[in-house]
Amino acid sequence: MHNLRSQLIVFFVLVIVVSTAIIYFFVNRGMGSEIREFDQHSQQIELARMESLLTRYYVQEGEWGGVQPVVENVGTLYGKRIVVADSSGLVVADSQGEISGEYFQLDWPNRALSAPESDRALGTVYVSPEASLGFALAQRLAGSTRLVLLWGGLLASAVAIVLAFVLSRRVSAPVLALTMATRRLGKGDFSQRISLQARGELGELTRAFNSMAGELERAEKLRQNMVADTAHELRTPLSNIRGYIEAIQDGMVKADAATIRSLDEEVNLLSRLVDDLQELALADAGELKLVCQAEDVGVLVSQTVATEQAKAAAKGVLVSVRLPKRLPAVNIDARRISQVLRNILENAVAHTAQGDTITVSAGKRGDWVEISVVDTGEGIPAEHLPNVFERFYRADRSRARATGGSGLGLTIAKYIVEAHGGSIEVKSDPGEGSRFTFTVPVADSAS
Repeated sequence: MHNLRSQLIVFFVLVIVVSTAIIYFFVNRGMGSEIREFDQHSQQIELARMESLLTRYYVQEGEWGGVQPVVENVGTLYGKRIVVADSSGLVVADSQGEISGEYFQLDWPNRALSAPESDRALGTVYVSPEASLGFALAQRLAGSTRLVLLWGGLLASAVAIVLAFVLSRRVSAPVLALTMATRRLGKGDFSQRISLQARGELGELTRAFNSMAGELERAEKLRQNMVADTAHELRTPLSNIRGYIEAIQDGMVKADAATIRSLDEEVNLLSRLVDDLQELALADAGELKLVCQAEDVGVLVSQTVATEQAKAAAKGVLVSVRLPKRLPAVNIDARRISQVLRNILENAVAHTAQGDTITVSAGKRGDWVEISVVDTGEGIPAEHLPNVFERFYRADRSRARATGGSGLGLTIAKYIVEAHGGSIEVKSDPGEGSRFTFTVPVADSAS
């Protein structure tokens, strides 16, 4: 009874049974009241007719003698016992002929008889209180109605069971499919998709599940790639360091300044990768600490660009800064935002060649300051743009070692910018260069 189909069937049947019971109750109560009013009204009409008939008889005859046959006919006509008593209470006629000549002492419905002109009391007509033929007919009609309601309720319950069974199959089928797919998804099968053309809430649930499964599959692939890339990035410098040490131990390489410098480069590369991974772990855990305060964004941009000038110049790349005369102060962690700009600049230098240019600019956009880095390098193919900020992602994987980057710089930059409440995006055309833009909030005192 805990599955959806059984619950739907029970629910439908309960709705029908409760509805039928409520209708039966009100119909039965209403019919009983109407029948009682009908009986009382019928009695009053009968008494009024008898009063009129017997009064005319007395006026015409001048006495009650000979009224017995008339009373018997009226009793037969109405199906009731009728008794007529004179003004002293003595019975002068009884439709059943049992108490004529006696005094009437029963409490029956009655109507006084009086002369039309003088209002002189002529007697009283009594009618037995048993139900009339009309009342009996109404009772039979009420009984038939109750029976129809009961049979109707049973038929409606049967129809409800059939409908609930059919509807429950339509409802439970996608739910069951979702349940099975969710279980397989929970066991690590991220390829699960549900191909149901459902509408409404079930359709929304199906689409949400497929979207979630797609995101989980993508995240799992990125995780696997990250593990593989991390192992690769760690293995390369470690292998180089190990090779140098073994060569020194075997006497094949001297531990001179050049060798130590090569070892230092490999250690620095390894140290930077570990630092990047640590920062990424903190960002994933939501523990990336920011120490924000009002800063001069122009000074920050100029200082950061100056640190990258030497690398760019070594490749024959020109880096220029274009800043307006006045820029509002920004509420940032200067060290972190400098790291963002430095990561973007390093990426730009890595993907430009001799004769290319890199331009860094900034400007106020509402409550934000927008910082842009535009280069005239090789650009990024359109199919790679959505993945630029993914960890370890490289459009040209053959450049992994050549650039000396870990593949985490842009990912970390995205985390830092979003931690400040800003956004970062990239636009690029192959062969025409790229434009990286990110925003930082204006300080309250400057807005």
